Amino acid sequence: MPLAPIAILACGNPSRGDDALGPVLLARLQEWLHAEGRADEFDLIGDFQLQVEHALDLVGRRLALFIDAGQQTPAPFVFRCARATAVATHSTHALSPEAVLAVLPQIGERRTPPAFMLCVRGESFVLGEAMSAAATRNADVAFALLQALCGDANEAVWSARTMTV
Repeated sequence: MPLAPIAILACGNPSRGDDALGPVLLARLQEWLHAEGRADEFDLIGDFQLQVEHALDLVGRRLALFIDAGQQTPAPFVFRCARATAVATHSTHALSPEAVLAVLPQIGERRTPPAFMLCVRGESFVLGEAMSAAATRNADVAFALLQALCGDANEAVWSARTMTV
């Protein structure tokens, strides 16, 4: 089976309240892509946090999108470009999208795909809590953006949409 041209990586812990935003949006997106007959165009990858190994998921992609929750993010979300940045860290766990992109040249990959970050505002990240009403509303607005992005998945269109909504 050929590699899907677009990788979407969502991270978050479904057991930590609004940290579930990434996995919830990824699940909704998967259902929508299947219903639209477009699932083969996207590789959807979910995890608790971004790690060095996720750089391998970006090799050979035309576009990449990272989805996560943020506490200090303006509501309902921020959608921005993500560029490789070598970030000094004490471990290889819980990397930023920029740090994951910076791994690609280190593993011999000459091309870094154009990458974008969708950070959805969360309010409460307490273990054992459900998603807050505010986060659910923010997820609905963010999902509309995801549908638009996946409906016209090219770098120029995505770049034109980068902004805080």
